Parts: sequence; C-alpha cells; structure tokens
Amino acid sequence: MRHARGYRRLNRTHEHRKALFANMAGSLIEHEQIKTTLPKAKELKRIADKLVTLGKRGDLHARRQAASRLKQDMHVAKLFEVLGPRYKERSGGYVRVLKAGFRYGDMAPMAIVEFVDRDLDAKGAADRARVEAEAESEA
Repeated sequence: MRHARGYRRLNRTHEHRKALFANMAGSLIEHEQIKTTLPKAKELKRIADKLVTLGKRGDLHARRQAASRLKQDMHVAKLFEVLGPRYKERSGGYVRVLKAGFRYGDMAPMAIVEFVDRDLDAKGAADRARVEAEAESEA
C-alpha cells in the first residue's frame, strides 16, 4: 500500500529531480509543448500548474518563488508577462497531458505535455530566431 506517498521519485535523488523539473518546466514555458515519458509528464503537470498560479498572482513574492523553481530569468519573465495574464480567468487545469504511444528503443510510454490554449507559434520560435540571426550575421 502506498499511503501518504506524495510524488514519484523516478529513481533520482532530490537534487537531480529538482534540476530535472526546473529544466522541464522552463522548456514547457518556452515552447509551450514538450514530449517526455508519461510518469515525468504527470509530475510536471503538478509543478507547471503551480507555477502558472504564481504567474497569475503577479506580485514580487510570487516572482521570487517562481525564480527559485526555474533556472532562467527569461522563463520567469514569460511566465509573468504572457502566461499569467493569459490564464487570468481560468481557475486551474492550465496543462494537459496527452499519451503519445511508446518510445522505440525501450518501449517507455511517452506523452505530450502542453498548455491549454497554447500559442502555436511558440514551439521552435527561439530556434528560428537564432537561425535567422546567424544567417544575417553571415550575409
């Protein structure tokens, strides 16, 4: 029986898990859709929903709390400037997890994690901007 087991440990230490979800939450905020394994996706949903709730609050304390969970300031900025106002009227359920079959190498169950009402152009926008900047600097 697994009474009072609050989260999945994912065979990682606390520090490794904290870094993993900081990176994954940052990628989710940046691209608004990522693909990962199903257990990681289900845990990420809990973390991302709490971060969006902080983004909705929008005060300094919430910004500092979000900055302590995320690694990059650009992710904190997008959380508070874009995602917080976008979900202002929504009372929860900001992230959805869609099952996406099984990985070829080890048959691990895969999932797509995405924001509800996501911006379709956000996925890969940073990479497109980087490629365009490199092309302009070469020309």
